[in-house]
Amino acid sequence: MEKNRTFGQLFLFYVIFYIILAILFAICMQGLLASVDDYKPKWQLEESLIGTNPGLGFRPLSEQTERGSVIEFDNKKPAEIEYWTGLLDDFLKDYKQTEGRKMKHCDYNQSRNPNDVCVVDENQFGPCSSANGYGYRVGKPCIFLKLNKIYGWVPEIYDTPALNMPDDLQHLFNQTSEVERQKIWISCNGHYGKDKEQFQNISYYPSQGIPTYYYPYLNQPGYLSPIVAVQFNSPPIGSMLDVECRAWAKNIIYSGSIRDRMGSVTFQFLMD
Repeated sequence: MEKNRTFGQLFLFYVIFYIILAILFAICMQGLLASVDDYKPKWQLEESLIGTNPGLGFRPLSEQTERGSVIEFDNKKPAEIEYWTGLLDDFLKDYKQTEGRKMKHCDYNQSRNPNDVCVVDENQFGPCSSANGYGYRVGKPCIFLKLNKIYGWVPEIYDTPALNMPDDLQHLFNQTSEVERQKIWISCNGHYGKDKEQFQNISYYPSQGIPTYYYPYLNQPGYLSPIVAVQFNSPPIGSMLDVECRAWAKNIIYSGSIRDRMGSVTFQFLMD
């Protein structure tokens, strides 16, 4: 009898203990959820794990891990062309389906409310549009570049060309009006300075940079990351083209290290 009473007391103790524990957990969770904002992170920029240096990414990127960052195709084989253009179709799907989104056409000459969402117009990609097969059918493939989104980040633009900018980009900078210099510049060249002669015939759409009016990203409903299309008009046939693309702004730190790459991205083209 004494044993049963002891067991009952122990059972009652644990029931009360776990009820109190559940109540304390619920109170803590309620406090945590009350402090979380649905639209902006609590820790931002320098205080966040993401930090203040946006990464640069490219598409198309194969989902087959063994391919790595290599874009390999034979433009005489429709199945290979369809594989890469299909990846780009998927990537650009949100840019084509803009119905119901509150977006506006922005430009350098108008003021902008930070909460506005600027249109990313697919029609400005020229020969890098889906209607043109992104250039793959004619042996002039396009890739798309975009910066990772960082809440509240605003680019600091160059007033004069950076000394280590490629010569062609410095020339373009000097030929561009002061108003239209309000952008994050983009350059693509041979990785480690290789194959320089292969990079004299590439084109950027809609321009060689990302306008600052797309920033800051504040988790606005319908926001689309701005992108730049890069077309390689005469890639070598049968040999690997090793490409490095870089974003240029005062507050984008660059590192070409394999282990700690920042502000840039590398990929390879192999057209048979």
